[in-house]
Amino acid sequence: MSGTEKNETLRVISKRHAVKKYEKGFVLPEADLNAILTAATEAPSSWNLQHWRFLVIESEADKAKLLPIAYGQSQIVESSLTIAVLGDLEANRNTVIYDQAVEAGALTAEIRDALVGQINRAYQSPQIARDEAIRNASFAAQNIMLAARSLGYDTCPIGGYNPQQLIETFNIPARFLPSMLITVGKAAQPAHPSGRFSLSDVVVKGSF
Repeated sequence: MSGTEKNETLRVISKRHAVKKYEKGFVLPEADLNAILTAATEAPSSWNLQHWRFLVIESEADKAKLLPIAYGQSQIVESSLTIAVLGDLEANRNTVIYDQAVEAGALTAEIRDALVGQINRAYQSPQIARDEAIRNASFAAQNIMLAARSLGYDTCPIGGYNPQQLIETFNIPARFLPSMLITVGKAAQPAHPSGRFSLSDVVVKGSF
């Protein structure tokens, strides 16, 4: 068996598929949920601004509210919970994270101030703010799905929902942009692996 075949990370990636049918009533242990969310926070982010918030929807009452917002997809109420992954449109406010690096001696105050100025100038563009919110929230979302699979759980990313209704129903501040929903739980039926294009179809080396 080759090194790639034995690699646990590659195995987890290959086993992750979108599951639509869940064991209704299965309660995800809090420790496992926290491990999954911690993995999400360890995703990379532009300027280390950590452009994400995670709205965990797990009570039966909240699932019932979410169901019509997600156009009646049954996995919303059958899964253990749904995580709404939100992107931060005002992530330039997160530059306070640099203060830790300055205090630890890993960054000078002058470099911190230069970075903060660069970031604030970039965030004068609403398009940059939106692009960065979606891009970096997506990094965290992938970590959620892979961490869940590594712990024996299943997930499904959902883009089919009404974001404005989500915002209004769950009182999401204007600062945060819904990126996707992710259901998490135990599969009642295995996912149907979807086909994938070959590397020759998707990889271009050097130039088109």
